[in-house]
Amino acid sequence: MRGNNTVVRIKKSLTGVAVAALALTTLAACGSDDSSSSSEDGGPESADIRVWLNGTDTPQEARDWLKKTFEDENPGSTLTIEQQEWDGLVEKLTTSLSSASETPDVVEIGNTQAPTFTSAGAFADLTGDLGDLGGDDLLPGFVEGATVDGKTYAVPYYAGSKYIFYRKDLLKKAGLDVPTTLDEFVDTAIKLKEANPKPANFSGFWFPGQDWRNGAAFVWAAGGDLAVDDGGTWSGDLTADGSIAGLEMAQQLFEDASGAPKDGNEADPWTPFCAGEVGMMSTPGWVKGLIEADDTGCPDTFAKQMGVFALPGNDGSPAPVLLGGSDLAVAAKSPNQDLAQEAIALMLSDDYQTILAKAGLTPAKVSLASELGDDEYAQATIEAASNAKLTPAAPGWATVEGSRVLEDLFSAIAQGGDVEELASKADEQMNGQLNG
Repeated sequence: MRGNNTVVRIKKSLTGVAVAALALTTLAACGSDDSSSSSEDGGPESADIRVWLNGTDTPQEARDWLKKTFEDENPGSTLTIEQQEWDGLVEKLTTSLSSASETPDVVEIGNTQAPTFTSAGAFADLTGDLGDLGGDDLLPGFVEGATVDGKTYAVPYYAGSKYIFYRKDLLKKAGLDVPTTLDEFVDTAIKLKEANPKPANFSGFWFPGQDWRNGAAFVWAAGGDLAVDDGGTWSGDLTADGSIAGLEMAQQLFEDASGAPKDGNEADPWTPFCAGEVGMMSTPGWVKGLIEADDTGCPDTFAKQMGVFALPGNDGSPAPVLLGGSDLAVAAKSPNQDLAQEAIALMLSDDYQTILAKAGLTPAKVSLASELGDDEYAQATIEAASNAKLTPAAPGWATVEGSRVLEDLFSAIAQGGDVEELASKADEQMNGQLNG
């Protein structure tokens, strides 16, 4: 998201998004440069391949494996991983991808952001290589989202639906059971906060105000949506009856169950969890490793009390949580097309994808799902993914995310704003963005 990805708080203006959209249009007009070069023996010339990876999702073991394996298999070439942050990524990619001298060779991009770039000609066509990269074994929804006019410009990297981490000891102490419906979940979250008056910022359900990615689950569970497609024209759907009901449920959680900042974001959820400030929280599976790690978590205390379950829906089946994740693409203006594709092939290899799966990330290949394991964490991952949803496949969805309209909406709701008025304002803003 990612979809499903942590962000750093920063103010962005609509002017910046408009500039990004204009730059993408210019990039599309310029087209791509087929500047891949080869050595005298027919192989690609040596080069330093720059790979942009975002946030902390990719474990260090995978990064080390990729660099070593690539350089072993391509003598004379090097691979440099440059970590980027999710927040501001659209604007940064728009600038970098437009210049052959500045562009990275391989980029990770949120699956919800990919359509904006694939339709603008920013990525190289990978259609002819899909078979070698995994073919029908690749997550189909991600491939479809990166396909324009029958050509595929990005491939899945990993997926990660959110599920609930909770403190087993706190539920037991409060005499509460793991909830089996969404209404029970809300009630449990409120009772957990009431049972833990200290610290003052304790959350029965940790729900920072800007966290629309978790908020979307309540909208979908109530039968609403973020946006809808009517005959090829997209429009915001937050004022629909189901959407309003979901937003009102979110507001109840903000007001009665969460002690998280009303204007805060969902970055670094392991920090409040390990500070004893969280009863339940909805995060991707890879957070488990950070909670259990000596340097970032609390392996000897609260990690030992940690349990997980899929957020339940209204009928007891899993709620439709956001299926986040990332795609991989070769920059159209990269002068090292062949080597860049070799790097992507390694990142989709069974060895590399298995490392991701062991870290709690759903692998890009369906056949590797068993590598997630068979414990309660793997089961929660599978259950959560069984009814997960993607963000709307609108061509301008990356612009919507870049404008932070949803962060602003949920933060205002968290601070007690009128839900219907705020939803109407957000729909109006999205209507000018969704269609590219």
